[in-house]
Amino acid sequence: MKISDSTSISMPMKNLISIMVAVAIGVWAYFGVIERLTMLEMENALLTKDLQQAEQRLSQDIDKNNEFRIKYPRGELGQSSQDIEQFMLIEDLYKSVEKMEEILADNMTNQVNINFLKEQVAKMLNDIEKLKDKQRQFSNGDK
Repeated sequence: MKISDSTSISMPMKNLISIMVAVAIGVWAYFGVIERLTMLEMENALLTKDLQQAEQRLSQDIDKNNEFRIKYPRGELGQSSQDIEQFMLIEDLYKSVEKMEEILADNMTNQVNINFLKEQVAKMLNDIEKLKDKQRQFSNGDK
């Protein structure tokens, strides 16, 4: 059998159409798979880029947070108005507590004085009663 460009093949039309349809379906499936692969690769590239950007933002946020947590307590970043207000309130409370401590100390010494005076008054009343008794005895003529 010799094959050349002039060799003729006889084939039923049904088989020829079947072959053409099969080739068309194969080509369509091949390009569908290629399209899907391209879409997945593109999506993967975008997600990777987004992930890298998110990691960079997170790294920057962590750096800013570390800087804040180190510098803020030292006062290097200044103080907020709320902190200043709190410090003023605390200072006022300290002054009030000092005044109360002074008053309490005065009251403690007053209590000691009051107790001392109670003892003195009791002794004085006792002495007055003795003097009254002596005066009555003297008035009655008793010795």
